[in-house]
Amino acid sequence: MNKATITLQTISVEHIRIQSERPFPEVRSKLEDLLPRLDQSISEALSRGDRERAKAYEATGPKLSSFLVRDHGALLHVAGLQFSALQYEIGNPLTASKMTRYQLGACLYAPLRVALFEDQQGRGVFEYDKPSSFFGQFGDDRVTDVGRYLDSALESVLIAAAS
Repeated sequence: MNKATITLQTISVEHIRIQSERPFPEVRSKLEDLLPRLDQSISEALSRGDRERAKAYEATGPKLSSFLVRDHGALLHVAGLQFSALQYEIGNPLTASKMTRYQLGACLYAPLRVALFEDQQGRGVFEYDKPSSFFGQFGDDRVTDVGRYLDSALESVLIAAAS
């Protein structure tokens, strides 16, 4: 007997591409200068329910941080290709908690994923899916509103890195 229920929902996601005129290494360096590495202590404070630390982090901490960087270019070496390609996990644990407290499924998309790779001319290219387009699937304005905030915050940092 099957005790599981499967639900299927098709969603529309907006895909964004930001093409820089600057070389990949410059774009990467600028992005990494703009995005601090995640302060692990904030995640720990949130898990302890430390509301004072959360409040202070929201007031003075970065809007977005880099959680993790994966080198996808290295995976292409097996195919004999030499490209610079990185996948970033970018977000803010406090911002994520503002969605997942209402819709736990939103944790599937937090932190956000952003690709940075070089084009044929060696210039940096960002690609990502617009946060509000996938957070909107939950039909919860509180979650979608956070997605819209992330649309703006993410686009700002990526445009700054590409410019």
